[in-house]
Amino acid sequence: MEYTAFLQAAERGQPPPLALLHGPDGQLLDDALTLVQDTLFTDASERALGREVLEGDGVTTEAVVLSAKTLPFMTTRRLVVVRRAQGLNAKGAEALTAYARDPNPATCLLLLADEGLVASRERRADHWLGARPAAVLVALPLRKGRALGDWLKQRAAAEGLTVSDEAARLLVEWVGDDGARLLGEARKAALGGGPEHRRVGVAEVTAVVGEHRMSDVFELTRAVERRDLGPALRTLDRLLATEEPIFLLSLLTRSVRVALTVRDLAAAGQSAQEIARSVRPVPPPVVEGIMSRVAGAGGAALPRLYARCCEVEWRCKSGGQGRAELTALVTELCSGR
Repeated sequence: MEYTAFLQAAERGQPPPLALLHGPDGQLLDDALTLVQDTLFTDASERALGREVLEGDGVTTEAVVLSAKTLPFMTTRRLVVVRRAQGLNAKGAEALTAYARDPNPATCLLLLADEGLVASRERRADHWLGARPAAVLVALPLRKGRALGDWLKQRAAAEGLTVSDEAARLLVEWVGDDGARLLGEARKAALGGGPEHRRVGVAEVTAVVGEHRMSDVFELTRAVERRDLGPALRTLDRLLATEEPIFLLSLLTRSVRVALTVRDLAAAGQSAQEIARSVRPVPPPVVEGIMSRVAGAGGAALPRLYARCCEVEWRCKSGGQGRAELTALVTELCSGR
């Protein structure tokens, strides 16, 4: 089932009796949960009686099934939520499979996994949960670039905020692809104009995100591009005091990806102006600088470095030490080998 179809079913008050939502987007998971509980329960007292929230890495699969089988008390429906469902132990797979074949019609069992559960670049094999045939599997949509900016404008509009196209683009460029952080920065930008201010433009975004902060962020990418290890590590250490490692990693990964794209398109005979249209918002003069840097032997290591960025992303999202992983990555990127 697509994410939008799941939301439509939930909005009608008809969520599937057993659904597994998976993907690395906490905001979409929270939005889905909020919609389900708001349509199942009329007020906070009903929600307190009818909702149970469990943590996948702190409960057995059998206990989840037992909770889902429990009949409602003083409510018409029950909602059992399992956060970080990827932490559920496969030892209870048979119990969940049996429940999926004949679920409790008075319960909505919602399994929320904040990572993808199908085989991909980050996961070598399908997670056992993804093989439950009677469960409704909902993969969160992947949003990048303009699509992410469009989502931000729509999601902010649901809260009465008007985000301009340019403001959305800047937020995506500066903050990254974390939906929760994007929405949080949009809210702060609106509040920066006053308690009744509901419009978010470039001025509000610049004031909230901060020119000094972004100067440090881009100094990191520039130092890496120059292969200047000392300043790169000092800037990284300063940024890690206030920034999430995954945000800084996304900027470094994007820089390597852009360089790799420029290298390949230049090798295919495209001009800087043509390449700039493919790597927006990078302007032609910057593209020309990248072309000179990655020509010949200078760009030979880019595929391996990009793969290394992806590996570090997987490690960070799998519980690795973000600071140590980023320090090692920056050292490798500056070596250019």
